[in-house]
Amino acid sequence: MDSRSFVRRNVRPLTGIEPEELLLALAIEVLEKADREHPADRVLRDVLHRESHLSQAGAARVSRWVFQYYRWRGWLKNERGLLRKIRKAEELARRFEKNPFSLRAESLRAKAVPAWVFEVMQVDDAWLRALQREPLLYIRVRLGHERRLMQSLGQLRKTRLPQAYIYEGRRDLFRTREFAEGLFEIQDISSQLVSHLCAPRPGELWWDACAGEGGKTLHLADLMQGRGQVWATDTAAWRLEKLRRRAARAQIFNYQAALWDGGPQRPVEVLFDGVLVDAPCSGLGTWLRNPHARWTTRIEDVYELAQLQARLLDHVAPAVKPGGRLFYSVCTLTRPETVHVVTNFQAAHPEFEPLPFSSPWSGIPQVASPTLLLGPQDTQGNGMFIAAWRKRLEPASPAMPPSQLDRNKSSEATEAPSSHI
Repeated sequence: MDSRSFVRRNVRPLTGIEPEELLLALAIEVLEKADREHPADRVLRDVLHRESHLSQAGAARVSRWVFQYYRWRGWLKNERGLLRKIRKAEELARRFEKNPFSLRAESLRAKAVPAWVFEVMQVDDAWLRALQREPLLYIRVRLGHERRLMQSLGQLRKTRLPQAYIYEGRRDLFRTREFAEGLFEIQDISSQLVSHLCAPRPGELWWDACAGEGGKTLHLADLMQGRGQVWATDTAAWRLEKLRRRAARAQIFNYQAALWDGGPQRPVEVLFDGVLVDAPCSGLGTWLRNPHARWTTRIEDVYELAQLQARLLDHVAPAVKPGGRLFYSVCTLTRPETVHVVTNFQAAHPEFEPLPFSSPWSGIPQVASPTLLLGPQDTQGNGMFIAAWRKRLEPASPAMPPSQLDRNKSSEATEAPSSHI
């Protein structure tokens, strides 16, 4: 008996407009099609696009079942068939929502993430428990439109980060008039934090080297109040085309978009006041919002991406002008992609000095540091790692060969013993 036949024999009453039988069949279709090459969120988007007649409530329930399944997959091994697994995941999610401590830490460590994760990062119970929550929906409000959006869209809750709000309503935000007018973007709060830490000033020239579809490009341009320019580059033309459409809707014009393959040949031969490398990464920081990736990401991806991240930093470094800033961000928490990348870059590029920064987020301890590591337990959003450097105005002195250093120390000890107290 296939899964759809089983669903038809085990249905519950109607949910909203659509029969629950139909909604369950769609969720099962997504789960059957999703794999490493076909991420669940993309398959889900395609299925819901095909079934565009679904009500908003019906589509939301299909989505919830799919993500609950992957969020609780480690607990579903003893359940037979996808329907029973969906039901069990739904039950576990309800229980966890009522009491997040209903699950023991031992169970979380054994079932919430693959075993290889413990090899590449420090795993604490707070992170694992945060991964099992339902994610919040964050939006970024354009500068100067906060009050208007609070009044017209409503159901917004302020956060402790400027421009970042939590949407608590049930409307499809992509279909709202306010979205069409470019008053806000849907953007995770940790991604918004990156642009705030970059703190671009009006009139500056910035490069968003791995721009993707342009979320941070648009934020940087907005923070510059339309003065100055942001260069946005990516390896894919289709992503830059999405950036152009988003920029047009938001009426952002102080940017340029160009293809860049990540190599040493830069897209434009100018020096920048600031460069942001929001690098491709293993994405462990997104596992709250994208639980399917927990089961498709491999440890090999971590080390391969760490090498790519190092090359990207090496290739953008010459584009930073003396006194300019370089920011590195990844939505992952693994040591090879965070502290190891930073340590190796610092050793290879003495012309850069660590740039301590303080977070504009009032909920984060205000300790000036050149790096920041945040998990979903800290932000209720994506995990994120951020590092910053400033290019020295004067070249750093070359390191002295150890043999010469030893000779100098011997000479000092002979000539001026009294200077060592």
